[in-house]
Amino acid sequence: MVAYTTAPGDVETGPEKRTVVLIEKKSSTGWMWKLSVTLLVAALCFGGVLLFAWYWNGKPQTLIQSGQTEALTKTDTAEKTDPHSTLRRISSKAKAAIHLEGSYDEDEGSKDQVEWKSGQGQAFAQGGFRLVDNKIVIPQTGLYFVYSQASFRVSCSDGEEEGAGGHHTPLSHRISRSSESMGSDVSLMSAVRSACQNTAQDDSYSDGRGWYNTIYLGAVFQLNRGDRLWTETNQLSELETEEGKTFFGVFAL
Repeated sequence: MVAYTTAPGDVETGPEKRTVVLIEKKSSTGWMWKLSVTLLVAALCFGGVLLFAWYWNGKPQTLIQSGQTEALTKTDTAEKTDPHSTLRRISSKAKAAIHLEGSYDEDEGSKDQVEWKSGQGQAFAQGGFRLVDNKIVIPQTGLYFVYSQASFRVSCSDGEEEGAGGHHTPLSHRISRSSESMGSDVSLMSAVRSACQNTAQDDSYSDGRGWYNTIYLGAVFQLNRGDRLWTETNQLSELETEEGKTFFGVFAL
């Protein structure tokens, strides 16, 4: 900014001859404006750095949580589609439970009953349950869910007629109870089915080597301490004993 200032004239020269001096005055608002712009730019840069750091620090945690949720969802879906896993999960949360896997081998002398084992596959025992003489011993008086499954593969051809379906083969599976308080043995649950039929059934099928059929039993009972439970199954030579096909268990409610 330039201001015009008139210098005092010489008295002797008169008013006609005066010297005009130009004096430049710098405005104080110019440097303040530049300083404000500089501070604003610095503030914006600092804010951008903070936002960038916050975004990248939070993103890995979000990805981890998302991955964990997806993994849990897949696990839950797989378990829901497997009834055997569902029974195992429910019984494992019970105060007392036992789950046994069945086996049968004529060469080992098991000719009249399924041999139940607690130390193989998914079998386990907890809460005082014991397996004595192939029977489950109830640890305490109370309500219990008792269940068992027997799977069969039956050859339906009698050798005299061509093709399958020449005769019917009855299959049976039973759970019995021995109780000192009742004084006698009683049958808790039982089922009888025929695997060989001329038409297909909903719960059995054939693959050219025989008919497959499964008998499942399950219900709630009031049992006493010391009661013993066991199974009776016919057609043992046709029994399927692969893991998860034939089992026996009890868990407290």
